[in-house]
Amino acid sequence: MKTIRIKKSFTLLLATSMLVVLALSGCSGGKSAGDVVPGNDGDSANSEGQVTITHYTIDSEDRTFIEKLVPDFEAQHPNIKVKIEKAPYEQFDSKLQTLIAGGKSPDVTSHYGYGGFAEYYNKDMLLDMNDIIKEDGFKASDYNIPDDLMKIYTVKDQVYGIPVNMYVSLMLYNKDMFDAANVAYPPSDYEDKSWTFDKMVEDAKKMTHVSNDIAKTQYGVDFTWSERDMRPLYFGAEPYSQDTWTNGGVPSETYFDSPEVIAAYNKLFNLILKDKVSPTTEWSKSVAGQNGDAFVTGKVGMTVSGSWSLAGSNDFPFKVGVAAVPAGGNDKVRSVLFVDPLLILKGSKHPKEAFEWIKYLVSDEIQEKSIDLSGGNPPVNTKAAETYYKHFDGIDAADVKKVYEGAVKYGFESYNHLITHYSQINDMFINEMQPIDTGHNTVEEVMPTIQKKVMEIIKR
Repeated sequence: MKTIRIKKSFTLLLATSMLVVLALSGCSGGKSAGDVVPGNDGDSANSEGQVTITHYTIDSEDRTFIEKLVPDFEAQHPNIKVKIEKAPYEQFDSKLQTLIAGGKSPDVTSHYGYGGFAEYYNKDMLLDMNDIIKEDGFKASDYNIPDDLMKIYTVKDQVYGIPVNMYVSLMLYNKDMFDAANVAYPPSDYEDKSWTFDKMVEDAKKMTHVSNDIAKTQYGVDFTWSERDMRPLYFGAEPYSQDTWTNGGVPSETYFDSPEVIAAYNKLFNLILKDKVSPTTEWSKSVAGQNGDAFVTGKVGMTVSGSWSLAGSNDFPFKVGVAAVPAGGNDKVRSVLFVDPLLILKGSKHPKEAFEWIKYLVSDEIQEKSIDLSGGNPPVNTKAAETYYKHFDGIDAADVKKVYEGAVKYGFESYNHLITHYSQINDMFINEMQPIDTGHNTVEEVMPTIQKKVMEIIKR
């Protein structure tokens, strides 16, 4: 990750004014360790000047590993105690809103739920860290954080987030299934022009065997590139108007019923309904459980998803390879970037202490240590990234690095981080697209309803 390039339209979104919110306050009412408050209710300073900060995260092993880091941090910062508050993924956003409404705002969090940065920004939930950064003398370069990543969560020169992890979309493939079908492994080089969506389908057909016996059924590919509303972009179809990226994530128009977007969705659903090289949701649930990943069962040859899938590859019961996402017709975008920032909420009573915790988590040593503790979270720290590339058993580190660098070059930040009201949009897409997945309705029948409902949500 020596060279980080983020698509200009996204940088423009966060580097120019977001018109929905005309102004955000600066560093608000935070108390430092020296501000002694009587009593100690977990949020206030005690009589010795010790304070407690709360880090709110998802209740999953790849996030709660930070609990193992707390003792070391507290030993280095005896005036600060860290409390880890957790919630399941599905409840993350609702619980956060409840905590804030109840006057119990966490100090540090990220957009780990359905909602993203744009939604938090437009709800005026985030603290501008500029004053703290200036007082502290913090420089991203001292923590090996690329400047382009810092710009993602900077709005009108106000810094609202410090990047901590960077996921990308990529392809994992089952080498055993490729070998059995005598199919050549897909390339890790994004510049390999032979690796296209059509070539992927061709290879997938050679590995697909559908039977009435579930145990004997296997599929060639599971293509879950990004969230549902973003997938047309892979084929070059723009579902949101360009002013979305300068309007604070609020589009003036959407095009989900356009011929281009409908054609893009048909290509994806044809993998299941026409080409029959991809599993139905029902089949995936039957072999992997409600929220399981069918690829892990060894019955899917290729999967295109976020690099969080790579984190568990050391435990897969088959040999795994990593490859570039095939070219789908969009010369500029083939990958989705999922850059997770650490945010300080406006309700924080101890923003300076919260910033000390953030600096600790993005430091060279802790970023590298966190790779193993988390099971393979990708660091933003370029020095630690070299260790990350070598983390995966049986996968060539050069391939992981090549895939990551190509994904960044052809990447666009995930829509769920860019578009406001996203949790409502996402829920609507899941519900409305289910009849397409089951074959009860066509894309042409469903998309006008989705177009109408998207605009209704946005206008709220």
